[in-house]
Amino acid sequence: MADNGDDDHEYKIKEGDYIVLKRGEIFKAVQIVQKKKIIFEKQWFFLDGAVGHLYGTTFEIASGGILQPQKPKNTESPSDSKEAGTDNRNIVDDGKSQKLTRDDIETLKEQGLKGQEIIQQLIENSSTFRDKTGYAQDKYIKKKKKKYENTVTILKPSCRILAMMYHGREPGKICHLRYDTLAQMLTLANIHAGSKILVFETCAGLVLGAIMERMGGYGSVVQMYPGGGPVRAGVESFGFPAHFLDTLHEFPICHVSALLAGTLDVTARDPTAGSTHEKQLSTAAEEDPNQTQAEEQNMETDTAVGAGQDQEQQEKEKRRESVLLSVYHIGQICLIISLRLRRRLVIASRFHPSPVLLGLIRFLSPSRPFVVYSQYKEPLIECYTKLKEEGGTVNLRLTDTWMRHYQVLPNRTHPVLLMSGGGGYLLSGITVATDGPKPAGPQQSEEPAPKKLKLNHTEG
Repeated sequence: MADNGDDDHEYKIKEGDYIVLKRGEIFKAVQIVQKKKIIFEKQWFFLDGAVGHLYGTTFEIASGGILQPQKPKNTESPSDSKEAGTDNRNIVDDGKSQKLTRDDIETLKEQGLKGQEIIQQLIENSSTFRDKTGYAQDKYIKKKKKKYENTVTILKPSCRILAMMYHGREPGKICHLRYDTLAQMLTLANIHAGSKILVFETCAGLVLGAIMERMGGYGSVVQMYPGGGPVRAGVESFGFPAHFLDTLHEFPICHVSALLAGTLDVTARDPTAGSTHEKQLSTAAEEDPNQTQAEEQNMETDTAVGAGQDQEQQEKEKRRESVLLSVYHIGQICLIISLRLRRRLVIASRFHPSPVLLGLIRFLSPSRPFVVYSQYKEPLIECYTKLKEEGGTVNLRLTDTWMRHYQVLPNRTHPVLLMSGGGGYLLSGITVATDGPKPAGPQQSEEPAPKKLKLNHTEG
């Protein structure tokens, strides 16, 4: 019994966990913080009541924003006991079929009626509900449930759920990367536990988080980032354990050219070499004159203010140490990349992929897969042409994925009318060793040259 309890503990909601809220096809990633108000789909509530329940539980939002587990419903729908018409030809949508007004519905809410009870009242006060066909009645009930049922489902974050969330809410942040295209990327790059991955992405950390989830905390990931630092908002939403982050490293892509040319200073990998940068980093941390004046004034204050100054000084020292460690960390990553270990390359960014691909592919050893994503096919066509010209790659493929949802119901199975226009394009391939220099001296063939046949001319 104890073992079952330990197994369930992993799937129970705990304070501080990152979760995904779901209502219908709408998702939102949040963190459980005690007494923090969450606003989701024009409703506010607190997540304190969800702690201790299993992931996948559906909660009802009670008065005061309190979450209560939803009670199991009857399998019968409200329309099962109602009569159904044969067709809808005589039904006119003039807005007069519903007897309840908006004020009446608000009064029912104030009386404490829940969503299912309000829907039942709407059905009973509708003059055309009985004349509708069974399919139309189910559609009507589904529409009213979406509007009046105050329920929310709490899910455990995963690659698929977060990809659907970003693609549905903010597709521009992930370069319009669709979740089925992301699955293709993980497959083509052959991501698995123990892999060593080079990643360059500007998709809010979604691709990076998907790779780390597939690896399961085993292997190493080097994130190449543009700008001042890596963006990992999507990685935080996964809620990885601490040992997952130990496999993650970062390296600025602006230093790749210097690293390939051998002109990058990697002496900072020695901890003692960090002292040469200490003065520059300390002056950079203390370059604000307002901070120095504030420190001089704080020295003349009482002991309480002096304690606050000590805390501020400790925070400053921690910031300086983190900068020193980052310099030392860059030196370590330079060595890791330069070793050309068994790696895979994944690129998904808003920048033009050609210079990035041609620069990072040189870190891959032979027989390693790579995959590049772009929202448009023209940049990938250019990459395809250049890789063909330079050689060193085989099995180059430029593909796009086509996806369409289907409604599967009794006697109503058909494709969904609304569908995604495109999920982007993928360029994938495998690196191979290029031909080495030819050996000195001509190679003599062991077989003798064929003799010429002598033809006899005959007179006709």
